[in-house]
Amino acid sequence: MEENEYVIQTDCLTKSFKDLKAVDGVSLKVMGGELFGLLGVNGAGKTTLIRILCGLLKPTSGKASVLGKDVESQMAEIKRYIAVSPQETSVAPNLTVEENLCFFASVYGFDGKRAKARAGEIIDKMGLAEVAKKRAKVLSGGWQRRLSIALALISDPKIIFLDEPTLGLDVLARRELWRIIEGLKGKCTVVLTSHYLEEIEHLCDRVAILAKGRLLTVGTKEQILKEAEETDFENAFVKIVEGAQL
Repeated sequence: MEENEYVIQTDCLTKSFKDLKAVDGVSLKVMGGELFGLLGVNGAGKTTLIRILCGLLKPTSGKASVLGKDVESQMAEIKRYIAVSPQETSVAPNLTVEENLCFFASVYGFDGKRAKARAGEIIDKMGLAEVAKKRAKVLSGGWQRRLSIALALISDPKIIFLDEPTLGLDVLARRELWRIIEGLKGKCTVVLTSHYLEEIEHLCDRVAILAKGRLLTVGTKEQILKEAEETDFENAFVKIVEGAQL
């Protein structure tokens, strides 16, 4: 699919856990090549929505498609083209950065020589050269998050899901990851979840605001400011979320 075509679509998507609706009738569309933000406080449904789109959870009702394929019946095909960097840093602690990347490349079918070459490309792209020979367990949180994103990029995905990529990082490490994420714009579709308002405001082309599993609004920063009749994005977010709770 080409840029500006819809690569993710959901229609009244719902996920319930007993009496809790973690995702409640969400309908949205994400265009190819955009950096799309899912914004909400903890418990808004952001991670649950991503887990459905990645095939880690089955929806209770509604429909969802990724790259034109149904998430329930065609997930095996979808998984060839997507990658996810979860909240929990998914690295092998006793392997070096380079070994982690080579291992993931082999999982995606690269032979030994090609895996090493692909690992080298990602090390250069992600600025990991200075820690390439270090074991993952000795890396700082910022380096581990960068490695987690690098692992997600090893297969050259068309869509990458970044779930709270800067959670718990200090300001400098967070800003460094912002530069990495900005570098992905236009190269693949990025779906970013966060509850950091400045992160979403700085990085994303369009934003979906969620609260208690429900989609409250979708638009560019300018459209959301206009909708809320505010000039400050934080004030706009608070006004939209609080207004939905009345």
